[in-house]
Amino acid sequence: MNPYERALEFDTILAMLCEAAYCERARERLRSLAPTPSEARSRHAMAETTAARKVLDACGSPPLTPMEEAERVLALALSGGMLSGPELESVARFTAACERMRRYLSSAEGTGADIALVGRGIDGLSDLRGEIENCIRGGEVDSSASNVLRDLRRRMDSVKAQIQTRLSASLAHRPHMFSDSVVVMRSGRYALPVKRMYRNDFQGVVVDISSSGGTVFMEPASVRKLSDEWAELHMEEENEIRRVLYALSGLVADSAPSIRRNMEAMESLDFAFAKAQLSRQMNAIAPEITAKRSLRLVNARHPLLNPTSCVPLSLELDGNARGIVITGPNTGGKTVALKTLGLLALMAQCGLHVSAGEGTRLCLFDVYLCDVGDGQSIAENLSTFSSHMTRVKDILEKSGPESLVLLDELGSGTDPAEGMGLAVAVLEELRLRGSMLVATTHYPEVKAYCESAEGLLNARMCFDEETLAPTYQLEVGQAGKSCALAIARRIGLPEPLLERAQRYSAGEALPANWPAPVPKPHTQRIQAAKEPVRPTRAQSFALGDCVMIYPAREIGIVCQTADDRGMLMVQIQKNKRSVNHKRLKRIAPAEEMYPEDYDFSVVFDSVQNRKARHVLSKRHDPNAVIELEQKK
Repeated sequence: MNPYERALEFDTILAMLCEAAYCERARERLRSLAPTPSEARSRHAMAETTAARKVLDACGSPPLTPMEEAERVLALALSGGMLSGPELESVARFTAACERMRRYLSSAEGTGADIALVGRGIDGLSDLRGEIENCIRGGEVDSSASNVLRDLRRRMDSVKAQIQTRLSASLAHRPHMFSDSVVVMRSGRYALPVKRMYRNDFQGVVVDISSSGGTVFMEPASVRKLSDEWAELHMEEENEIRRVLYALSGLVADSAPSIRRNMEAMESLDFAFAKAQLSRQMNAIAPEITAKRSLRLVNARHPLLNPTSCVPLSLELDGNARGIVITGPNTGGKTVALKTLGLLALMAQCGLHVSAGEGTRLCLFDVYLCDVGDGQSIAENLSTFSSHMTRVKDILEKSGPESLVLLDELGSGTDPAEGMGLAVAVLEELRLRGSMLVATTHYPEVKAYCESAEGLLNARMCFDEETLAPTYQLEVGQAGKSCALAIARRIGLPEPLLERAQRYSAGEALPANWPAPVPKPHTQRIQAAKEPVRPTRAQSFALGDCVMIYPAREIGIVCQTADDRGMLMVQIQKNKRSVNHKRLKRIAPAEEMYPEDYDFSVVFDSVQNRKARHVLSKRHDPNAVIELEQKK
């Protein structure tokens, strides 16, 4: 996945898809989803998702199952190995799941969905399952597996009963010689717990001694012949059990072609139904796919936002209008509009349904290019403007007539006059190349350029000046206002200050002589230092916080705080997973669960790393190595 697709949060969509899948092979296919340049393949993938969604809505959740254990067991059987009872039961469970899936798809054929026909190729393997279920009970070979085994166990039970009778008689005859009135099995022999002082007085053979040495476990001479007979029968029983297990293992190996076809079918179904589950979760629809250079969004919603509070977005680009420049207030929804368009187009090209209304049409692109976010990097010595220009340079190198380009706050972060000039020049270059583009800006000169440039349209994010609040609705055809003064008034800046700002922005000359700066008292500096910068939502999660991960509702502990992309490392049981902060909800903060100055390395670090850190804190040791775990 390239950084542009990650900036559109496509990686979060793939993570949601993987959580809906059951088997690892399907998850691998979902993780490798990428936009296809082929219209036919894109339509086929979309039709697969639509068919699975149709069956899902009509028949409920499919009876899918994990297959990793069955795959391992099949490989062992094909290599000539002997399968154990639990391993054979895992094969029986898989064949039972295949039979349930076959019946599920058979009942779904009435929907007319093509995916329901896959069930006709699934083999229920009822004969194999019947043999396994008849022979294996609770992970053990049952007496019904063969007549020989049934006879052996009947004879063993008879001999065992005779042994128990004689041993019980010995216990009752001389109870003072025993440390306990029980019959035990030691070293495969029936024995009695004889006190050490009576060892020489008891007729029998020592088979074991207690850990304290005060008790010797002796097999009485009266049962030795019976014990030998029981041991011989037990050996015959073990041989018969192995014979049954090898026979069943051979049946599994003989059924390998059918089992593998079933696995391939179940993997494909798991892949398709994971896409359908995501579609239902987002209340999504199948958009029209076209190879023409046109797209239309109807009541589109960003799939990662709350659908009840998200304001729908509608826009259209075609052969006459290949670009839109959006203006409007900050926090008015311009960036969300960019991401919504880019992410939905990317999802549709991968064959996924999109969170939009009927009539939505999306086209195919050879590459998705975007500059969203400030991208500051201390490590790479990049300011906001430098990071913007670095990405813009890469976008200009890769863009063409089949590209979708999304530019947020183009030309910002530098001198307004120079930034405006760069913004117009970049838009003109992309327009001449024929790229489909959507950009956001506050520059009035850029708005004026769009009025006269062929193929570009102005659009605005609406702002209610009466309530001083954005409406998050996009109107195409008119340029918008930044509404900076109105937003500042809503936030609560002093009215005299706003009046002066209004006069200066209207063209009133600035004061010729600014008053000399008045030094602030020391107490004011201390007070200012006490007002910390409000952290972002991602930064609000602290090390050790207990969080819930949606949509799977898994519980984990934050073991690494957010990076510049808002990704945190969360430990779930013994595994660490990289998760976007938008999918996390804090259940309990760390300070409520751990004492102050708690050493979290005890929880999150390995013993070897803690030892190495302890050594290196005192002296240099070339043999001390700290292994850092990479994010998954």
